Amino acid sequence: MAANNLTYQFKTANIIIKLIAINTIVFLFANLGSWIFQTQPDVLMRWFVLPTELNSLILQVWGILTYSFLHFSFWHIFWNMLMLYWFGQFVLNLFTEKRFLTIYLLGAVCGGLLFVLAYNLFPVLSGQLGYLIGASAAVLSIVIFIATYTPNTEVRVFMFTVKLWQIGVFMVLVDLIQIPNSGNAGGLIAHIGGALFGYMYAMQLKKGNDIGSWFEKLMDGALKLFKPKKKSPLKTVHRSKKNKSSIKTTASSSVKTPNQKQIDAILDKISKSGYDSLNKEEKDFLFKAGKE
Repeated sequence: MAANNLTYQFKTANIIIKLIAINTIVFLFANLGSWIFQTQPDVLMRWFVLPTELNSLILQVWGILTYSFLHFSFWHIFWNMLMLYWFGQFVLNLFTEKRFLTIYLLGAVCGGLLFVLAYNLFPVLSGQLGYLIGASAAVLSIVIFIATYTPNTEVRVFMFTVKLWQIGVFMVLVDLIQIPNSGNAGGLIAHIGGALFGYMYAMQLKKGNDIGSWFEKLMDGALKLFKPKKKSPLKTVHRSKKNKSSIKTTASSSVKTPNQKQIDAILDKISKSGYDSLNKEEKDFLFKAGKE
């Protein structure tokens, strides 16, 4: 009964909660598994990390994505999931869960690619062995995306009111400053890769270009492969011309499309003045349009 309830809760949760749940389950598996088998988490999960060597990466190419679901430290996963939950709410207020997942996953991929390139092209890192884990690049992609798309949205941080663009700039600068003297240069470089993707995605989207649409189509295609096909019994029916025309009329009248001009006007207002500048009617309209 409890298992069924948990399954139901997971299925009905939004994408943020699902990602947090997946990351937490993998974290518990890695740490409890390493304790049971008396080994280290990185040894147990070595086939899912992102290695620096190109030869190793070819043998586990899936690591370019799976690394972003691995955390071996409690504080590592705690801060990543906290930032994901907080900033993710802003994204879901404006966009669909599919777009949110696109930003998250492609941010992780871009962070991983920059990490591998840095270790194979930069002389200061060349030849060093290591691996990458953690959702930081994906999370920072979400942060920078919304900070770029709605830069003037204000939030409360302790006793101060700051804008999203200020938070985004601060987080990127902190990572850049730490790279030369940090023992985690590769991880910080991956952060920058995720941030760059989030920035480019938001800037292009404001211009009307969705650079993540191909990935959404790819996800749709992948889901269709695992979705069972329903077999419906064959039926012979008689259709008259009158019935056919009435069916077409009914179908066309039942299809409702949101007022795209109003949606564009609201998103433009958010881009210039922040989400908080919307009145209640505009927020309700945007929420309903996002659900259609």
